[in-house]
Amino acid sequence: MRVILKKEVHNLGDAGDIVKVAAGYGRNFLLPRGLAIPASETNENRSAHEKRMADAIKRKQLAGAKELGARLDAQAVSIRREAGEDEKLFGSVTNRDIADALAVEGIEVDRRAIQLADPIRAIGLFTVPVRLHREVTAHLRVYVIRA
Repeated sequence: MRVILKKEVHNLGDAGDIVKVAAGYGRNFLLPRGLAIPASETNENRSAHEKRMADAIKRKQLAGAKELGARLDAQAVSIRREAGEDEKLFGSVTNRDIADALAVEGIEVDRRAIQLADPIRAIGLFTVPVRLHREVTAHLRVYVIRA
């Protein structure tokens, strides 16, 4: 029996793949659970069309991420914080603070995309990675200055 996978199935294939499986496995496991559909000509054409559409969307998202990544690589943000005599902050700078500083500059970035391992707790210049896409990571310069 030939089926088109709707979702990734371990040891069988990825979504959109056309695979040959035993009739009982397809009829009793894959089809009832919504993991696959029968591989008729109509379903194959629909699957191919959906795959083309998904590829076009992915290319557009990647292009947008690359453009935003180039802007972030050239961008620097300054964040003012109170600090003690030994250059340590009273508090810290988190990914939310960096996202808010970028929003003031007119750049919208999800705070979860900002890959800050630990909050910043000192005055200085820091390079923070921002993961915009699976293939695109920008490096933003963050200046933490004394208020």
